[in-house]
Amino acid sequence: MAGGASVEDYLALLKPRVMSLVVFTALVGMLVAPESINPFIGLIAIACIAIGAGASGALNMWYDADIDAVMSRTMNRPIPAGRMTPGEALAFGVVLSAFSVVLLGLATNWVAGGFLAFTIFFYAVVYTIWLKRSTPQNIVIGGAAGAFPPMVGWAAVTGTLSWESFALFLIIFLWTPPHFWALALYKQSDYGAAGVPMMPNVAGETSTKWQIFAYSVVLAASSVLPVWLGFSGWIYGAVAVVTGLSFVWLSVRLLRAGESAAMRRAARSLFTYSLSYLFVLFLALLTDNIALRLGVI
Repeated sequence: MAGGASVEDYLALLKPRVMSLVVFTALVGMLVAPESINPFIGLIAIACIAIGAGASGALNMWYDADIDAVMSRTMNRPIPAGRMTPGEALAFGVVLSAFSVVLLGLATNWVAGGFLAFTIFFYAVVYTIWLKRSTPQNIVIGGAAGAFPPMVGWAAVTGTLSWESFALFLIIFLWTPPHFWALALYKQSDYGAAGVPMMPNVAGETSTKWQIFAYSVVLAASSVLPVWLGFSGWIYGAVAVVTGLSFVWLSVRLLRAGESAAMRRAARSLFTYSLSYLFVLFLALLTDNIALRLGVI
């Protein structure tokens, strides 16, 4: 029987693991911006971005409850498990969306507030409702939603968007397809049962592996853009080169693995590596930026 949701169920709606990466990349976007922000206002801005990301997750779980129920990794989410009604999740997501956007706009500026609203809309409507079930390019286009947070953080400080903030967006945007397609390669049965047209189910394993390789190469090249644009130094540059080449090597190993249990192991290895890739890269950017400002390098 649905209903009677606990605090833990509401927290689960926020997708806390996804939120943690969103918050971190937004924080880095805020801290590497060329201007400064009052620390208290900055904390409010980060909280708003986190709440907005959580609201997107709640709206996603509301709409996807039917397919979540047939996928092994999602069937224990609050709605398919019967601990929460869809209406409760929808109301929760809508209220948090409005609250985060209005508070961010009032606390910082309406460029940031408006961009956060657009981010929530893009994830909940463009990706979840429109793209996810209609095209194997769902992750490619819809992945933009997860790439916007550093731009929101940058805008919260500067009131504008810039090529530097777009470079941070581009890195996350290009990371998304190989990250999720690697997962899809060893979770094909789940996506097939749910009727979600992920790339391996539609185009096949070989085509997917080649596309993962192509995106990995472009990702590695794009990761050095902060150096080229002049808002990072050699510390970030060195980390970007090493981590980018490692990403490409894992994609090559996946490409050569054939269609077997070895392929699934290689896909899992790439997916596991990709989980830490963005954190390491953005941490290096933050460390490099702090060192530059202190005159250490």
